[in-house]
Amino acid sequence: MKKSHPIRRVVLASAATVSGIVLLLSLKPASDPTSASAQGAAAQGAAAAQESPQGGTAGAGASTVTGAVAQTQYGAVQVRLTVSGGKITKAEAVQAPKGGTSDQKTALSVPKLNQEAVAAQSAQIDSVSGATYTSGGYKQSLQSALDKVKTAAGSGGAAASPSPSASGAQSGSGSGTGTGSGSTAAQAKTVTGAVAQTEYGPVQVRITVTDGKITKAEAVQAPKGGTSDQKTALSVPKLNQEAVAAGSAKIDSVSGATYTSGGYKQSLQSALDQAGG
Repeated sequence: MKKSHPIRRVVLASAATVSGIVLLLSLKPASDPTSASAQGAAAQGAAAAQESPQGGTAGAGASTVTGAVAQTQYGAVQVRLTVSGGKITKAEAVQAPKGGTSDQKTALSVPKLNQEAVAAQSAQIDSVSGATYTSGGYKQSLQSALDKVKTAAGSGGAAASPSPSASGAQSGSGSGTGTGSGSTAAQAKTVTGAVAQTEYGPVQVRITVTDGKITKAEAVQAPKGGTSDQKTALSVPKLNQEAVAAGSAKIDSVSGATYTSGGYKQSLQSALDQAGG
C-alpha cells in the first residue's frame, strides 16, 4: 500500500482554505454600502410620497364658527361651520336630538342637512321629511352661525362671506349685505309688535330688521297649557322661518294651529308697521 505524499496533502489543504475564503466573500454583498444607501433613499421617497398629499394649504385661511343652540320639542340642535375663502366648506351638527326614535331621525336627517348647507351656502334649505323639528332647529342654528360669519367678515375685512344669501336675501339683493357690514350692523333694530289676543291665548312677535329686511323673527308670547303647548311648538318655528323668508306678514298659516298663526301674523304686521316695513 502506498503512503500519501506530503506535498499532495499540503496542496489539498491549501485548496480547501481558498474555497472557504471564496465562500465567505460571497456572503457579504448584503452589507454593500451602495445597496444600503439606495434602500434608504427609496424608503425616504416612499415616506415623502405618503406625506405630500397632506400639504398645509388645504386648511389655510379656514375658520370655524358655531351657531347658537336651537331648542326643539325633541332636544337641542347646534350647528358648526367651517368657512374658507368666504364659502362654507363643511357643516356639522355638534348637538342633535337623541334617545328613542330621535336617534333614527337624527341619523337620517343630519347628514342630509349638512350636505344641503354646503350646497346652498345659506340657511335656505329644505327640511327633511319626518324630521321637521330637527330640520327647523338646524336651520335656526345654521342662520346664527352664518350671522357670526358675516359679522366677522365685516370687522376683519375678509372676502365675501356666505351670509348674504343666508340672511333672508332670497330676493337677489345679496351684494348689498355682503359689503359694509359694519354699517349694516349699526342699522339693525329690534321691534316688538302689539299683543294679538286669540281664543287660546296671546301672541306677540319680535323681529330684528336690518336694512329694511327681517333677519330674525321670534314669538315672545304664544298660547300655552294643555294641547296649546304642542301646537305652539309645532307652529311657531315654522312661522318664524316664514316671516324671515317672506319679509312680510303675508305668510301661510300652519295647519292645526289656525288661531296661533292668525295672531302671529297680526302681531308681525304690527311690528313691521313700527319698523316702517
